[in-house]
Amino acid sequence: MGEVAATIKIMPVGLETNLEELKDNLIASLPEGAEYGTHKIEPVAFGLKAIIMVVIVGDLEGGTESVEEAFAAVEGVESVTVTEVGRPV
Repeated sequence: MGEVAATIKIMPVGLETNLEELKDNLIASLPEGAEYGTHKIEPVAFGLKAIIMVVIVGDLEGGTESVEEAFAAVEGVESVTVTEVGRPV
């Protein structure tokens, strides 16, 4: 089994969301078999910022689904979008 690096964009519910705390909660919610790679905070519009996180998962069918579901269940998350999937460097 190989691994892939999934870049995931996580939008918070609002401007008042503490992004550092949200990031920590996202990392804590990672399902078995997925590991945190890196993250950055990226401005979106009107002061709203998104967390762009890279997660390493197995390249099995549905590889990012469990991560997307786990992230979506974290309090403070508005939406979760996989923006890129590729081989880790």
